[in-house]
Amino acid sequence: QVQLIESGGGVVQSGGSLRLSCTTSGLTLTQYAMAWFRQAPGKEREFVADILRPNGPTYYSNSVKGRFTISRDNLKKAVFLQMNDLRPEDTAVYYCAARTLQMSVARSGNYAHWGQGTQVTVSS
Repeated sequence: QVQLIESGGGVVQSGGSLRLSCTTSGLTLTQYAMAWFRQAPGKEREFVADILRPNGPTYYSNSVKGRFTISRDNLKKAVFLQMNDLRPEDTAVYYCAARTLQMSVARSGNYAHWGQGTQVTVSS
């Protein structure tokens, strides 16, 4: 059974930082690209970042490029999202997701496995 479990969310002031973690089980991580998505209240789920292998390549949405960094550790079976210079518009539930390597980046329907999400709230 595949499980993706996010952690690290919380409440932070504008300009602050958080580091999200996603631990995985039940899948061979080297066979998957990993990503983060987010969903704010009343909005559609949107792509945040994706990483193919530990040394990249990486992909980011324009809204987080230069502020967020995605990384992965295949030995620990984990994926991370370092979020710096957080803004109130970053407030959302953040989800970890996995896609097989032949599927294209960023389209949520291409990701076969999802976590339950972790809440990030940025106060102004």
